[in-house]
Amino acid sequence: MNGPTPMQRMTYREACRQAIRDALGAEPRTFVMGEDVGKYGGCYAVTKGLLEEFGPQRIIDTPLAENGFTGIGVGAALAGLRPIVEIMTCNFSLLALDQIMNNAATLSHMSGGQFAVPLVIRMATGGGRQLAAQHSHSLEGWYAHIPGLTVLAPATVEDARHMLAAALADPNPVLLFEHIVLYNAEGDLDPGVTAVDISHAKVRRAGRDVSLVTYGNSLPKCLAAAEALAGDGIEAEVIDLRVLRPLDMATVIASVARTHRVVIVDEGWKSGSLSAEIAARLAEDALYELDAPVRRVCSREVPMPYAAHLEEAALPSVNDIVLAARALVQPR
Repeated sequence: MNGPTPMQRMTYREACRQAIRDALGAEPRTFVMGEDVGKYGGCYAVTKGLLEEFGPQRIIDTPLAENGFTGIGVGAALAGLRPIVEIMTCNFSLLALDQIMNNAATLSHMSGGQFAVPLVIRMATGGGRQLAAQHSHSLEGWYAHIPGLTVLAPATVEDARHMLAAALADPNPVLLFEHIVLYNAEGDLDPGVTAVDISHAKVRRAGRDVSLVTYGNSLPKCLAAAEALAGDGIEAEVIDLRVLRPLDMATVIASVARTHRVVIVDEGWKSGSLSAEIAARLAEDALYELDAPVRRVCSREVPMPYAAHLEEAALPSVNDIVLAARALVQPR
């Protein structure tokens, strides 16, 4: 008798590459476009080898002109193709904000549904690799503010492997934020899982005392914090948002209804952040489920430093999360 199919061990980077390779193989209208995606193999080596496999008509190196090649991606999507546009870092996506916000996000609405923009934009996000202020910020919360976009933040190998297919099947623009620190992370991929949805958050660890709500590279930090809290007898539930727009508040509220305390961990700046939006929605729709104030752990409100010790101090840490959760469960 054949036993169960063994789990596949791979890096987050390889999961992203396999997702792109599958998309290119399955749909001849799909192509990849961006800076250094071809001969160089991608700034983070995600597209390494794909130029040799699929050729220069499917893997297209572009000039350093985010507004230009993102606009080409919008036009290609309108014309019936399935472009995957890679922007090297989310900081650089601001150069293409007009194309993303005023074109991709609005054309379906402004045409009364006559035009769809099935565009996928992948971009690296976050700090932790000493790339300084112009390459290290987390701007996904800004894009989660914009109607007409779906905003995804895969934090696991499984999501990195399967979210792209769901994004390409969406008739509207989808932004995928891949955290730079996660590219080297390894995880087990269940061969039995062949798809994930891009609509719902996921409970990554069950608990009863406090909810840790997060996404992206803050997920492994929250899981480590939950393990540390367990040593104190505190059972933390960890919620991976995964989808930043539209937010799955039902899953968050259900968790808070179980634990009655919540810490929101967001690598963005606290002011005007995604964490602020979640806190406001909890106040509006789940206030009486809370037995303590909402706490937030965010990046320090400074441009991201280059020096390693300063960058580490600027980012949310496992200890920050542990202290915030412990203060709610065991107030002094």
